[in-house]
Amino acid sequence: MIDYIQPDYEVVRNKELCIKCKVCVRQCANKVHMYDEKRDVLYVDNSKCVNCHRCVTLCPAKALKIVKTDHCFKPSANYTEDIIKDIYRQADTGGVLLSSMGTPKSYPVYWDKILLNASQVTNPSIDPLREPMEIRTYLGKKPEEIRYLPDGSIEAEKYSNLELKVPIMFSAMSYGSISKNAHLALAKAAETLGTFYNTGEGGLHEDLYKYGPNTIVQVASGRFGVHPAYLGAGAAIEIKIGQGAKPGIGGHLPGSKIGPEVSRTRMIPMGTDAISPAPHHDIYSIEDLRQLVYSLKEATDYKKPVIVKIAAVHNVAAIASGIARSGADIIAIDGFRGGTGAAPTRIRDNVGIPIELALAAVDTRLREEGIRNSVGIVVGGSVRTSGDVVKAIALGADAVYIATPALLAIGCHLCRSCHAGRCNWGIATQVPELVQRLNPEVAARRLVNLVSAWAHEIKEIMGGMGINSIEALRGNRLMLRGVGMTQKELDILGIKHAGE
Repeated sequence: MIDYIQPDYEVVRNKELCIKCKVCVRQCANKVHMYDEKRDVLYVDNSKCVNCHRCVTLCPAKALKIVKTDHCFKPSANYTEDIIKDIYRQADTGGVLLSSMGTPKSYPVYWDKILLNASQVTNPSIDPLREPMEIRTYLGKKPEEIRYLPDGSIEAEKYSNLELKVPIMFSAMSYGSISKNAHLALAKAAETLGTFYNTGEGGLHEDLYKYGPNTIVQVASGRFGVHPAYLGAGAAIEIKIGQGAKPGIGGHLPGSKIGPEVSRTRMIPMGTDAISPAPHHDIYSIEDLRQLVYSLKEATDYKKPVIVKIAAVHNVAAIASGIARSGADIIAIDGFRGGTGAAPTRIRDNVGIPIELALAAVDTRLREEGIRNSVGIVVGGSVRTSGDVVKAIALGADAVYIATPALLAIGCHLCRSCHAGRCNWGIATQVPELVQRLNPEVAARRLVNLVSAWAHEIKEIMGGMGINSIEALRGNRLMLRGVGMTQKELDILGIKHAGE
């Protein structure tokens, strides 16, 4: 082999600690660990290791660790080791490179270059443990002004908004790309937290219809699993135009993941690839989008808000302006660092823009046009901490979507091999014995813990800023300052540099 690629990782076994219990052999879905009974020897095939940490975590003797291989190519700033390996792989297979989760490239993370203000003497801080602090938010259209009735009472306009007890929702991850147990955990956690989870484009399993009041159902280009009962089951409907990890690209779920239940839920034959076209073939203009928005509203008696999800791209502000005029109630924007079960590597790493810049541009455009209150804004794509949530809302979002943090909370180790369908933690797989590894009750409890901790931190941060409600924080860019950015970046974000 002229292009032999050394495995990226090596499993190191401490023979003095190893008790040969063979837990690693039984637990590894990728068959990295093997046992030779004749020689009474445990050995490994490093080429199959995806660094998921299953064996390391469950080894009772703590005899295992996984290290990055020290095998290297001759250093080159231009032709890095990753690029050389990718060229070898494509020369060998002639195929498109696929990757899971978000881009690992070292693009700027603007959340980390934005600092929050804090109250001092003249604007006292607020103690969230002893004073009222409102982090409840409503997604959808908002009144433009307060109007009074003849008797002096306020005229309340009735909009089909979503009420969130916390400004955090679980982003779209389809049944098929993740397991039923993972979906169940998200649904249970959303119900407990008073928020919402998104079905993704794979339909809704019949066992999860009871979580409808906390469910956002998605309509994608493939229309998988879309029927009247499905549309009626959710609290809102999301039209997926694009996603951050692969803007302008459709979806592809391999036939190996289309078992009986996924087949029934998606309404497609077993074992066939589920391919979503890149475009919606009935949407080629804002007018076409408006027709679909109102078709969905008509199908649900105008009782459910309609969300339009787009990827963060260079002309996102203009696109969002059109969506706001299409009749949609909420715009969801997904930044290019967003995760996914599978995406063409070159698309994931090179297409789209950071969510921070996209959000600021959209909020500014809608305010300038006087239509900001006609639509809610939700953002996702690498919202990693409660600090990121606060910064997103201060930049103009009403709420955020999280996906990768949610998966990490329930057991994901970010091994980036979701597309293989052999997830050792029972998340990104449809293999029955692997799915059973994820306990939905335990996973839901961990999700509740995560979001509850973030909610407490959000209150603490807001209290330190002297702000007592999400509504007062929304779009309040005066509370933000930038560090280490160019003036152009600061201008797009609409914030001043630290020290000003």
